[in-house]
Amino acid sequence: MELRDIEIFLVLAEELHFSRTAERLHVSAARVSQAIKKQERAIGGVLFVRDTRNVRLTPLGERLHRDLRAGYQLIEDGIEGAKAGARDAEAGLTIGAIGPQAHDLLPVTTAFRARHAECRLTFREVGYFEPLAPLRAGEVDLQTYWFHPDDEGLREMIASEPGLTFGPIVITEPKVLMTAATHPLAQRVSVSMEELGDYALVGFEGLDSVPDYWVRMHSPSHTPGGRPIPRGPAFGNWEETMAMVAADRSVCLVSAEAIRYYPSRPGISFVPLHDAPRGRWGLVWRTDRETPMARAYVQVAQDIGPRHFDLN
Repeated sequence: MELRDIEIFLVLAEELHFSRTAERLHVSAARVSQAIKKQERAIGGVLFVRDTRNVRLTPLGERLHRDLRAGYQLIEDGIEGAKAGARDAEAGLTIGAIGPQAHDLLPVTTAFRARHAECRLTFREVGYFEPLAPLRAGEVDLQTYWFHPDDEGLREMIASEPGLTFGPIVITEPKVLMTAATHPLAQRVSVSMEELGDYALVGFEGLDSVPDYWVRMHSPSHTPGGRPIPRGPAFGNWEETMAMVAADRSVCLVSAEAIRYYPSRPGISFVPLHDAPRGRWGLVWRTDRETPMARAYVQVAQDIGPRHFDLN
């Protein structure tokens, strides 16, 4: 039985509700159901009784819950203790950066290094389609993360991510539309968000690791005027997305950093969106894992302020 499946079993045994379990673990309800069925097949017995109104443990499930709970907590405590000890011993700082954003953080990083030359600083790329997985797993101390473009939306977003602290904004930039070089919009000076209703947009549906608010902003289902936006294929990484856009299967909303770092990708064009809100990226970290070096880096970012990028 895999550790993640054990975690799903233990949380479901507490919640006795598939949707709440999925929300708590940031996975889909289908993933929870699949994990329980897999465990029941491996054990050879039913762990939960499910009907239209209730979910409850069977006697076999209760026994497994008792046996696993204490051992799992020891494993979790041991892993967390080892990670904390390793970080503290080396006075290090691991920063997660989505895509190429470590380069955009260079002014902050340079100033931080000047103040804390003793810190062993490392970067880790965070996948665009798994934006918080390394942070929640304790593999990075803090990371860049997309912030909602308006403050009300940001407050709702923060409320949906318990256990995380959202810090200063470090990057702002326009949104652009990535299309095939042969696409009808590719030669336009700019396009409107309303025009997305005429073209298939890359979808993120079905990806357990992508929060719902991330999907709504990066692949909206309707235009500002209420027109439905057709759905193109969903992909699991950035290279696949660019390849399928180049093949004219769909278009994709991206940040302007794509122009800075992928300007000559064959078969790809980037078209400005003249009515899209500017994107905002900030620093985020686990509230229970705020290290001295993480606090120091955040302070430098606050002192310097956000870096504003434009298209020209």
